[in-house]
Amino acid sequence: MTAAASVRDAQPADIPRLLELYLQLSEQSEFPEDAPRPATEEHQAALARIAADPNARLLVLEVERRVAGTLALYILPNLSHGGRPFALVENVVVDATLRGAGYGRLLMERAEALAAAAGCYKVALLSNSKRAPAHAFYERIGFNPTHVGFTRYADQH
Repeated sequence: MTAAASVRDAQPADIPRLLELYLQLSEQSEFPEDAPRPATEEHQAALARIAADPNARLLVLEVERRVAGTLALYILPNLSHGGRPFALVENVVVDATLRGAGYGRLLMERAEALAAAAGCYKVALLSNSKRAPAHAFYERIGFNPTHVGFTRYADQH
């Protein structure tokens, strides 16, 4: 990492930048978007629900005081593994201009630390099958491709 970086919880003022990052994330998805979505009241309400949920965190990575990455972390209750919870990481993205500099690792390390503090027995994530560079990144930081995921989109029947 060449610049000072920090990880914190997302704030309402971050939403427009997060939507720009999600556009980058969509580029290799089933439904790529053409432009960032405009920030809406629904986004504000969703962030408020995440912030109010003790088992959910929306983290942002700041590099030189600019939001440069994000991920969502969910701690889920569970009956297997002695009733220990597990963590699910979703919507991981670092700005394309900063990838490869260690910022994604920093974000994931924070998520793993939070999961460990919550007593989680594992941290799981899904990554679109088209995102080979992301898969290589996850393997470099110690994640293993142990499962096959399936998705059914509610809006695409």
